[in-house]
Amino acid sequence: MTSDTTPNRSSLAGWLTEAAHTVAGTLTAEYSVPASRSYLHPVLGPLAAGPRVVGELNDRLEDLLDEPLPTTPAGLFALASYASALGWLTESLAELTAAVDAICTRAGIPALEPGTEAALVPGEDDEGFDYSFSARELAAIRSAAEAAGMTPGAYVEVLADSLRAAAVITDACMEISSGLIEDAQYILDEATSDVRISDGPGSLPTLVRSLLTRMEAAE
Repeated sequence: MTSDTTPNRSSLAGWLTEAAHTVAGTLTAEYSVPASRSYLHPVLGPLAAGPRVVGELNDRLEDLLDEPLPTTPAGLFALASYASALGWLTESLAELTAAVDAICTRAGIPALEPGTEAALVPGEDDEGFDYSFSARELAAIRSAAEAAGMTPGAYVEVLADSLRAAAVITDACMEISSGLIEDAQYILDEATSDVRISDGPGSLPTLVRSLLTRMEAAE
């Protein structure tokens, strides 16, 4: 969004909307996973695409910063929303990377000796993950575990960790994307009046308010 003139509201909204679609696209990225690492399938797409997406968003922000900074309320509102989205996505991808590192470390635990294979017990683990499998699913798990050089029990555990990590990054990307869309719509809806950025929490960008709520909850 580089221009010699101050961006209008439509351009600002389009900037945020494009960023929203880019962030959401992280979740649909495909990555070829070898059979020996099939338990990482839920997370490798976002993990591989994430750095590229962050780089693209950061480049666009730097392009904007190379120009005279927005001085209108709408421009400052859009900038705050975009910067919050970029920071949140960067933090979420760092957490995903740490989670995948932990999964890989856990997967490296030596396999049990033949005859001492861990049982697949139906039910739920301490975090509520459903371990109930059909006969077909059990056969698929045993086959995948064999390809990965793991026991079925160990395979299920690392796969569960992978699914949890995938759920966390999915929630983050969807909240970031929807927040950007809401902020873009707010800019357009306020076309006949000033976008307020200093009249209380209700006038702050959606993502800024979400981040403030997360910070308060962490205290």
